Amino acid sequence: MTHTREALARAAWRLRDAGVAAPDHDAQAMLADLLEVPRLRLGLVDELTTGELRAFDTMVVRRARREPLQHILGRATFRYVDVEVGPGVFVPRPETEALAGWAIDHLRQLPQVQPAPIAVELCAGSAAMALSLATEVPELTVHAVEMSDQAVVYAARNLDGSGVHLHQADIADALPSLDGAVEVVVANPPYIPLTAYDSVDVEARDYDPPASLWAGQDGLDMVRLVEKVAARLLRPGGVVGCEHADVQAETAPAVFSRSGRWTQVRDRADLAGRPRFVTARRI
Repeated sequence: MTHTREALARAAWRLRDAGVAAPDHDAQAMLADLLEVPRLRLGLVDELTTGELRAFDTMVVRRARREPLQHILGRATFRYVDVEVGPGVFVPRPETEALAGWAIDHLRQLPQVQPAPIAVELCAGSAAMALSLATEVPELTVHAVEMSDQAVVYAARNLDGSGVHLHQADIADALPSLDGAVEVVVANPPYIPLTAYDSVDVEARDYDPPASLWAGQDGLDMVRLVEKVAARLLRPGGVVGCEHADVQAETAPAVFSRSGRWTQVRDRADLAGRPRFVTARRI
């Protein structure tokens, strides 16, 4: 038998040595998942059996190799929902919660009318934003668009029973029947320039699907496409929110401003105060 505190301390030291950003949190999260107890109640577990310690060590080895914590746990928490994730689908980040929150706040301020307003998530991946919108604004009609065969499998599982309509399609020509009818479009497209490869965290660079990360020499190829698709889908007065890298605080909004299709173009910060997404209203 091994004391729980000793096992956690040893695991955190190993993760810290491997360059993991939050070693104590990750060690606790993995052990809590293994023991099926809340993380804050780990202190009530005095000792680990030999089998539990062996299983925990396996998880720690995986995390020390910089495999994402969410892959090891098989899920990611996003706002008030958990979504299944793993190899082949982009892991939703806390930064994107601000974009989802902005869309939810906008939708909640709308007058109650029939038919219900329509929201669309482009480049949906795990469909975390679509699920959050449907969960927090239940009167909403939500569509999610994702092209990847692997990501769609995760999205379908996450959206099962939610009422969200999932479409496997290229966003460029998706949902033509909704042209001019949508109230909100949200997207977290690929936006990392190819030249920034070495600066990307190992967890993303080595484990997220490449198609969910890289977007041309300036990182704006997919932002430009989102701008065009959102302009097609939105009703006059509808709004779009599109995530971008913090270094794109000027260039991403410029994509919308220069097209002449938008008003109220504004860049907004994520929960850490960094420039993270642009919003605009359809003329």
